[in-house]
Amino acid sequence: MGLMFGFPVWEKISLAQSQAVQVDAYQLTHYTFTGTDTAVQTEVLSTSSLWYIALLAGLSVVVALFAIFQYRNRLLQIKLGALNALLIGGTLIACTIATFQGDKLITNAEGEGHYMTGFWLPAVALVFNLLANRFIRRDELLVRSADRFR
Repeated sequence: MGLMFGFPVWEKISLAQSQAVQVDAYQLTHYTFTGTDTAVQTEVLSTSSLWYIALLAGLSVVVALFAIFQYRNRLLQIKLGALNALLIGGTLIACTIATFQGDKLITNAEGEGHYMTGFWLPAVALVFNLLANRFIRRDELLVRSADRFR
């Protein structure tokens, strides 16, 4: 989730290649391109803050790091993993909403936007978080079964 801060989430360029919209963890930016093929000038038409995406991703990083060091209390780890899954899911939903907002900025532009690396990183983090919870739960069941034999 920490890598999400450095990668763009979504991007759309108009077919005439005169406008573009980019979404990252911090902001949604609408660009326009002017000039010739050899000298292209970029002008920012509008930006809007997406602080809530960065906040959700940052909270997810903090919860994951805290959960890693709670290895002596596996039940707390499972609860923190569930909280982290909610935060990561919220990040994915917020990114999807931001892409719909960005899609509306380029009017009369056919084609589709492209999901970039920053969108897929939370999806991968969610899968790894679910795997971690599964193995923590399995370890807890193993410890409980070993306690019964004593």
